[in-house]
Amino acid sequence: MNDGTRQNPPQDASENRIQRLKRIELQRYAPLFALLLLGTISAFLSPYFLQVQNLVNIFRQVSYTGIIALGMTLVIISGGIDLSVGSAAAFVGALAILTVNTPAVQALGAGTAVLLACVVAVGAGFLAGAVNGLLITKGRIAPFIVTLGTMALFRSLTLYMGNAGEFSSRNALFGDFAAGSFLLLPVPVWVFLILAALLNILLNDTKYGRHLCAVGGNEKVALYSAIDVDRIRFFTYAINGAMVGISSALLASRFNAVSSSNTGLGFELDAIAAVIIGGTAMTGGRGTVWGTVVGAVTLGVINNMLNMVGISPYLQGTVKGLVIIAAVYIQRQKN
Repeated sequence: MNDGTRQNPPQDASENRIQRLKRIELQRYAPLFALLLLGTISAFLSPYFLQVQNLVNIFRQVSYTGIIALGMTLVIISGGIDLSVGSAAAFVGALAILTVNTPAVQALGAGTAVLLACVVAVGAGFLAGAVNGLLITKGRIAPFIVTLGTMALFRSLTLYMGNAGEFSSRNALFGDFAAGSFLLLPVPVWVFLILAALLNILLNDTKYGRHLCAVGGNEKVALYSAIDVDRIRFFTYAINGAMVGISSALLASRFNAVSSSNTGLGFELDAIAAVIIGGTAMTGGRGTVWGTVVGAVTLGVINNMLNMVGISPYLQGTVKGLVIIAAVYIQRQKN
């Protein structure tokens, strides 16, 4: 009897650990299961869903906001938020167009002008993110308030520079460089996937990634562990800004123009929704880059499905809002 009672607790503990691991694995792959389910439903609802061109169009559509969502993943893991990404995308895209239209830049050749415009876009995006990071870390202002303010600031500057109109490129090559395809996939999709792979390595295989999760999980514990919390958060917002710059350059190239009032509108909602659907905790401390990729594609499938069944596009925002609320509620119940 005594021997039996001594052996049972270790066995029970082992079984509990196995069950916890199984739950963790199910949670990790839940976004992928949801995407497969939505894809199956969409295929039944419309015979055109599984056509190659339709799938390629879905990936192209989600790649622009998906790139921004990659940077947003790091921000949310750190325990922050960035509401300025849509306005920053318009502002940075406008600067790229102005750069490529500058006579001195045009004189260097079409290819060089496009390259300089892309460098300006990424650099300006990085600086925009750095401004947010400085105000949050040095100014000790809540991320929500800072990015709400810069959201209005970047949009206002864009409207002023463009007189509430449109920035149009006079460089034909600028409108073509992101329109190409490689192995059936458009260039923006390849950029999206490559950046996802790089940020996944940054998050999971570097000291920065470990410190980022520690800061988002418990800031005081991170401070006691000699982690430079301000530095981690600053570079997180700067990286997010660089992602905005890359996305805006690709988006400006797609249309060969930037609308001062409409470009980037609602990008912050799409990016946050993709991150949450992908399983990143809104409370910070944990998340996955590839989960965000799945979340972005899931949003694209939902929008595509709504269009195919004839539901008004004006209701897509309603669906996104409900998805965000449901995802956060499910996370809360799991915690």
